[in-house]
Amino acid sequence: MTLQNKNDALPPKTCTIERLVTVPADIEKVIKGEKTATRRNGRYADIGEVMILQDREFVVERVYSQALGEMTDEHAQQEGFATLDEYKESILSMHPGMPWVPKMKVWVHEFVSK
Repeated sequence: MTLQNKNDALPPKTCTIERLVTVPADIEKVIKGEKTATRRNGRYADIGEVMILQDREFVVERVYSQALGEMTDEHAQQEGFATLDEYKESILSMHPGMPWVPKMKVWVHEFVSK
């Protein structure tokens, strides 16, 4: 895992924060406090940036890269799932034909309610 807490140490964003959490079920999990992180194949937010979901604000506190194979049940729980297997099943169902590649790096965005 590559932990970076300063925006100047991060590569440029590949998308906007508005696209960070878009799945309705995930939005509900964030609102309820059940989802406090999301993983994307690109970097969607800067540290300190504010995400607005249903008129509520969430501040991005950490952004770092992580290999899928480094994920644990605890990481899956940050994503709003009970276990890593549940998380994998959900991700793979959203991306038909995509394999779970343990060496694949993703960007983790951790956030809290403002």
